[in-house]
Amino acid sequence: MNMPMLEPIATGSWLDRQRIARIARVSLAATIVMIAGLFATAHGTRDFLGRPLGTDFSNVWSAGWMALHGCAAEAWDWAAQGAVQQAVHHDPHIPFYGWHYPPPFLLIAASLALLPYVAALVLWQAATLAPALWLTTRIVPDRQTLLIAAAAPVVMVCLGHGHNGFLTATLLGGGLFLLDRRPFAAGVLIGCLVYKPQFAVLLPLVLLASRQWRAVAGAILSASLLMLATYAIWGWPVWHAFLDSLPLTRSVVIESGATGWEKIQTPFGAVRALGGPVGLAYGVQFTVTGIALLASLIATLRAAPAVRNAVVLTAALLSTPYALDYDYTLAGMAIAFLVADGSARGFLRWEVSLLALAWATPLFARGIALVTLIPVGVMSLLALFAIAVRRMASLDHALAGITPSPSRR
Repeated sequence: MNMPMLEPIATGSWLDRQRIARIARVSLAATIVMIAGLFATAHGTRDFLGRPLGTDFSNVWSAGWMALHGCAAEAWDWAAQGAVQQAVHHDPHIPFYGWHYPPPFLLIAASLALLPYVAALVLWQAATLAPALWLTTRIVPDRQTLLIAAAAPVVMVCLGHGHNGFLTATLLGGGLFLLDRRPFAAGVLIGCLVYKPQFAVLLPLVLLASRQWRAVAGAILSASLLMLATYAIWGWPVWHAFLDSLPLTRSVVIESGATGWEKIQTPFGAVRALGGPVGLAYGVQFTVTGIALLASLIATLRAAPAVRNAVVLTAALLSTPYALDYDYTLAGMAIAFLVADGSARGFLRWEVSLLALAWATPLFARGIALVTLIPVGVMSLLALFAIAVRRMASLDHALAGITPSPSRR
């Protein structure tokens, strides 16, 4: 049935440069007002709702403080961490944010804890947001890119939580961006994801399949140096404490959803939010992870670099049972790569509108999931994954069996 009213949405003609700029300016203004409001209405290190400024940054700074004061291994002890957070914020009722990271992240946490809490939070977000925005402008070299990237709702979400999403996106997005031209540097960036390994599940196979041996060497080197540095500074106890904490983290945080199912935007989280048992959730997650892995391997062998990068970024999010809405900075990088490829080779029908929707989704995904249990974030991510796979199937079929090389960028 012919529906001409849908044609502008199918072609993306409704989203011209002027409309994009207007939407981005409104979104950026909202982000600035929200962040400024949180700081303006704060009482010390707490916002007007009694939460720590930067919420999740509370566990980062507290773990760093503990590392600086001779009790690094206790950062994974929830009772000890909770006591430090209460002392930091001068409030025995402050919400608790658990520390679940591998020991290499203590290197950053301890460095930040050398500063007062609020100053460390501001520095942390500025120092990680800036390179993420710069990388986006390299992926899409257009005068509107910086505005659109800074205005992305996921930036607002990540800033509100004081989180590491910008760092993760820069490491993985930057590693993929450099993979064909500077493979060793790419590997170094990818290896640094040892601090957040749930997003690196697919990467060893991707690097091996691409036969990027210098990238493999770079990843092994950076990951090894980070692990050895933590061992040299704090010894085996921090690794022992981290490993001992994993069963509790899996049971309480992942399987029971203590973080909140509306925040855990993964296939696993969607099944659990809808009341599915743990076994079914793992089954669905395992199936999706397998599909994501297969698509990543095919993309590594046959897709243009930008499409490959979008497939791998979305697959990295889909392949873990634990990813929150602020981790969708990785999806933001995937959008940038898809826009770059679309600008170079043309957009397929529906792509522009779906990319715009994915860009906006973090603004409302958590709220909709909280009220209706509809996993809008996961649906958006699956749409991005499908767009990337579709471009690979439609535009890159002639490249089957050819390993990406610098000349193809």
